[in-house]
Amino acid sequence: MSLDPEQWQLEGSSAELYERYLVPAVTLPWAKDLVGRVGVQSGDRVLDVACGTGAVARVAAEQAGESGRVVGLDINPGMLAVARSLGSELIEWRDGSALELPFGEAEFDVVLCQLGLQFFPHRSAAVREMRRVLAPGGRTGASVYTAIDRNPATHALSNALDRHVGPGASLAKRNEHSLADPDELRALFAAAGFTDIRLETAQLAVRFVSAAEYVHAQFAATPVAALVSDLDEPERDRLVSEVSADVAEALAPYIDDGGLAFPQEVHVVLVTAE
Repeated sequence: MSLDPEQWQLEGSSAELYERYLVPAVTLPWAKDLVGRVGVQSGDRVLDVACGTGAVARVAAEQAGESGRVVGLDINPGMLAVARSLGSELIEWRDGSALELPFGEAEFDVVLCQLGLQFFPHRSAAVREMRRVLAPGGRTGASVYTAIDRNPATHALSNALDRHVGPGASLAKRNEHSLADPDELRALFAAAGFTDIRLETAQLAVRFVSAAEYVHAQFAATPVAALVSDLDEPERDRLVSEVSADVAEALAPYIDDGGLAFPQEVHVVLVTAE
């Protein structure tokens, strides 16, 4: 499992597990929120940057319709393979980097980037590329997680990883929140030439059957899996159990008879190209 900051992510079967465990609970609800905020319309030409397994692209394709064009781009071949297996004929899937988008100038009416910008090693280059491929009057929407202390599940998991695995074990999870400063976000888009910049903060309830299920999903389908990849099964099970117990205790206020339901918060940058 790669810890390359641009790839974030996943190798082997992890992309399939990501689609199975994290997309329904996390990625898809935020995809619907982002596409709705940007206002994808019938006939729009849409680019989904760092598309992962394609949740945003699939939602956008429903709105753009047969008269539109939707392209999902990702640098990770495993994620794209899953996307291709699920995506409709209305979506094109492209292998490529957000830092050098393989498209011409002004090729899209809408450029979307969900929960990926914080991982790019050169964020300013990525935003400039989004601006370059956006047509005049086109719209961009990009979401990033807010501060980790405003996202209780990630906060609880990160603390448990540092406690049971060792200091710094939570780096991959904490990096998810590395672009949480609103002023930094605005400055990033302003430097790329955007002038009409709006920032909205949104919160959704994320649901899992239990805290243990949430933790198991993290160990199966995120870079956290790298922490246990070299352990034998009894040791791995012991560590996951200990982390799960800590997370369950920390998230007790969000657990009831219906399971675990915790708030998750993002900033959404919405910009229009002149």
